[in-house]
Amino acid sequence: MSQNSLILLRGGGDLASGVALRLHRAGLNVVISELAQPLAVRRAVAFAEAVYEGEHTVEGVTARLVKPDQLSAALEAGEIPVLVDPDAEILLSTHHFLIVIDARLTKQTPAHLPTSVPLHIGLGPGFHAGRDCHAIIETRRSHTLGRVYWEGTTQADSGQPEGDPRRVLRAPENGIFVAHKRIGEHCESGEIVGTIGGEHIVITQLSGIVRGMIRDRLIVSKGLKIGDVDPRNDVDACYLVSDKALAIGGGVLEAILTREDIRHQLYKQTP
Repeated sequence: MSQNSLILLRGGGDLASGVALRLHRAGLNVVISELAQPLAVRRAVAFAEAVYEGEHTVEGVTARLVKPDQLSAALEAGEIPVLVDPDAEILLSTHHFLIVIDARLTKQTPAHLPTSVPLHIGLGPGFHAGRDCHAIIETRRSHTLGRVYWEGTTQADSGQPEGDPRRVLRAPENGIFVAHKRIGEHCESGEIVGTIGGEHIVITQLSGIVRGMIRDRLIVSKGLKIGDVDPRNDVDACYLVSDKALAIGGGVLEAILTREDIRHQLYKQTP
């Protein structure tokens, strides 16, 4: 495969990481752009954690925080490079990308890319295939999860969490978050799992395993999702990419391989 056939993945959260994992395992060169301070909740399975830790491994695949001139070295080492480049301006101005995948899940109409790319894929609500991007992938759980659309839109954002809404932990106020529970720990309904600003408590309404929790000492805004409690009590699930993320990753891979011109560029023989 040509080392110049790069794929830019905008976002390194848990769903984006499922996409990155599938593409990487398919032998494709993925580069992730992220915020300077990612707010991933399921951070045990989010390559965005490399921004804080320098490197982060998910299911045997390692992502490494790099600078633009270190991309090739990370790729040659079999790793996924992660760059702090919130709007992807640096990457898009210094490297040629065959494919750009917007996995930030902002659920808003995206700004136009500053440069044209052969294939631009959007995940979830906010995108209109044929206008904002070439293809979109359904991200909402249903019989259409992971499906590829080359025209139109995905299902609209419901504004509600999937499944039992009690599983989602949100910040009651603005302030600095401090966790009282860690990912993989059990909690009981009514238990304090964190505080905001030292005085506002975060209480879980559900008994189960803390499947996700944002990092300590991050500044959060009122209403922000800061944690996820799983009543199934399966600790192993905290460290596995979800079925949803893998389904979305499969949809992205389908969209890529549907285009014959893209397949040729990705898998052509190099001298």
